[in-house]
Amino acid sequence: MKRSLFGRIWPNATAVVLFVGFVFPVYWMFATAFKPTGDIITENPVWFPTHVTFGHFDKAVHADHFWTLVVNSVTVTLCSVLLSLVIALFASFALARMRFKGRRGFVITFMLAQMAPWEVMIIAIYMIVRDGDMLNSLVPLTVFYAMMVLPLTVLTLRGYIAAVPKELEESAMVDGCTRLQAFRKVIFPLLAPGLMATSLFGFITAWNEFPLVLILNKDIEKQTLPLWLSQFQTAFGDDWGATMAASSLFALPILILFIFLQRKAVSGLTDGAVKG
Repeated sequence: MKRSLFGRIWPNATAVVLFVGFVFPVYWMFATAFKPTGDIITENPVWFPTHVTFGHFDKAVHADHFWTLVVNSVTVTLCSVLLSLVIALFASFALARMRFKGRRGFVITFMLAQMAPWEVMIIAIYMIVRDGDMLNSLVPLTVFYAMMVLPLTVLTLRGYIAAVPKELEESAMVDGCTRLQAFRKVIFPLLAPGLMATSLFGFITAWNEFPLVLILNKDIEKQTLPLWLSQFQTAFGDDWGATMAASSLFALPILILFIFLQRKAVSGLTDGAVKG
C-alpha cells in the first residue's frame, strides 16, 4: 500500500516542481511589467505587485522603431510559415505517394537536416546573402526561416498523406478529378491537424529566431523584435520595467496560440510522426 501510494505521489510531485520551474520565469516577466519602478529595483524581491501600473507598457509601445519591428516580425514569420507549407505540401505528397529511385535516402536526408544545428551554416549563409547583395533585407530571413522548419513540416505531412487510403484519391480521379483536384478535395482537408502543428512550430521558430537577424541585418529598420529586445535601453541605462513589458507583448502571441492550439498541435505532431 505504501509503495503504491509513493508510486502515485512522486510523479505528481516531480510534475509540480517542473511546472513551477518552467512557469515562474514567465510569471516574473509579466509581474515585473506591471510593477512600479520602486518595486523592481528594491533589494528585497516583491513577489506580487503592490500597485499595478501600465506605464511600462506605454513606454514600450512608444519606443523608437517598436511598431516597425512588429510589422517586420509579423511579415517575416507569416511569409516563412506560408512558404514552408506550400513547399512541404508538394514534397510530402511526392514522398508519400510516388515511388522513385532514392526516395528512402531523400527521407533520411530530411531527418538528418532536422537534427543538424543550422548554426553551423551561418558563415556560408552570410556569404551567400552578402554576395547576392541582400544584406539588410527581410527576404533572406523569410527564405532561411522557411528552410529551418521545412524538414519537420515535410516529415509530418508525409505521415498524414501516407495514412489517407489511396482508394479515396483514386475514386475522386475516377469521378473526373485530376490528381491535383483529388489532392485538394480529398487529401488536403484531412491534413488540418498536421498543418496546424507544423504552422505553430514554424511560427514559434521564426518569431523567436535571433542569431540570423543579428548577422544579416544591421539596419534597425530591417530587424525583428528579438534583436530589438536585446538592445532595449534608455539614456539612463536599463529600464527593466519597460523591457519586461516589451518582452510580455512579444511573448503574448506565442502564449495565445499555444493555449488554443496545444492539444491539436501535439496530436498533429505525434500522429504525423508514427504514420507512413
